Amino acid sequence: MDMKFKNAVHRSVIIITILVLSFLIGYVYQAIGHKMDLKSHPREYSEYVTKYAAEYGVPEYIVYSVILEGSDFQSNYVSDDGRIGLMQISPESFRWLLSITKEDLDTGILYDPDTNIRYGTYMLSHLYTQYNRWKTVLAIYKAGENTVGMWMQSSSNVDSNGNLTKIPDKSVEAFVSAVEKQMEIYRELYYENN
Repeated sequence: MDMKFKNAVHRSVIIITILVLSFLIGYVYQAIGHKMDLKSHPREYSEYVTKYAAEYGVPEYIVYSVILEGSDFQSNYVSDDGRIGLMQISPESFRWLLSITKEDLDTGILYDPDTNIRYGTYMLSHLYTQYNRWKTVLAIYKAGENTVGMWMQSSSNVDSNGNLTKIPDKSVEAFVSAVEKQMEIYRELYYENN
């Protein structure tokens, strides 16, 4: 064999080895990333999420995303503004929901995962039937219907169809953006191709 042929074979082997190693490294990186995503996006309280998501017609991945962003799956979490439990329901919102359901419950029951997920999912469903857009629903869930209603009166915050496109409050915008990001991750991890 002449030297040029040996060098060509040697270079080909090196290139093939690099390609195979690159493929393996990419595969391992993707597998590790997937495991990290699964760990950081749990589906705790799945018996309640599945039950109430089906009952109220809200995709499970939205409920999980609200829980993750709101309380990080801590049923006893109380925010600085007084929102309670997994789905961070304010006492005012809870009283409003109770006026619709005609139930007589104390706000302390919002620490109960079943009750909290039930009412949080019901609220998402109720708002979605009115507004038909998750961005608007999530903004109202965080800021309240009156506040978002005022934002929607400004043409700079809505599109030509009257849909909320801009959220002027940075904390509400951060919440909505974070939930939308989590929704995409949950959907890809658990609900697409399954």
